[in-house]
Order: sequence, then C-alpha cells, then structure tokens
Amino acid sequence: MRCVRTPKGDDKGQVSIETLGMTPLILVVLVLVWQFVLTGYTFTLAGNAADEGARAAAVGGDWAMAAKKDLPHAFADGATSTESEGDGVVKVRVSLKVPVLFPGGVDFPMTVTGDAGAAQEQ
Repeated sequence: MRCVRTPKGDDKGQVSIETLGMTPLILVVLVLVWQFVLTGYTFTLAGNAADEGARAAAVGGDWAMAAKKDLPHAFADGATSTESEGDGVVKVRVSLKVPVLFPGGVDFPMTVTGDAGAAQEQ
C-alpha cells in the first residue's frame, strides 16, 4: 500500500467556497427576474381589465365594475379607471400599481396603464 501525500495548497473544497460566494448574486438575479415577471403580469392585467371595461361600456353596462371584476384582490384595491366617449368609440383606461415582489404588500410609486376601445353599440 502506497501512501499518497497531498501538496500544500490543495484545491479540496474550492467548489464549495465558490458556490457559497456566488449564492447571493444568484439570489439577487432571481429576485430581479421575478420582479420583471410581476411587472409584465401587471401590464397584462391592466390591458385585460381595460378590454373588459370597454366591452361593457360599449353596450351601456357598468364599465367600472367590469374592469375590476377579473382583477385579483391585491391588484383591484389600488386600481383606477376612466372612461371617455367620442366619435362612436368608448375608451377605457385602467391604471394599476406595480407590487414589490408579491401582490398585496408594498407597491412601487409607478403605475402601469392599459387602454382599450370599443365601438358603441347603442
């Protein structure tokens, strides 16, 4: 049986140390990606809510309720909507606050808007 001597400065455990060092950076990147996804989801919700409100306003329905009906509760609390009519077209704009990391908590000071229009059917 031969005894193998390891030289000083062996790389044993180096991968573990590098992984521990990269963990905070990986977590920051994941949080940023999640925030971008949540911002995109907010844009999608605002556009869909505006579409629903415009459809309801086109037939003389309650456009404000239709705009908020399908919004998740955390988004509906801070939602604002406006309606305008002209040239036979009804336009609805819905503004939503962008949440920080999860809906229902703290919101960014910015809002996203969704605009939609529909021909009046009255």
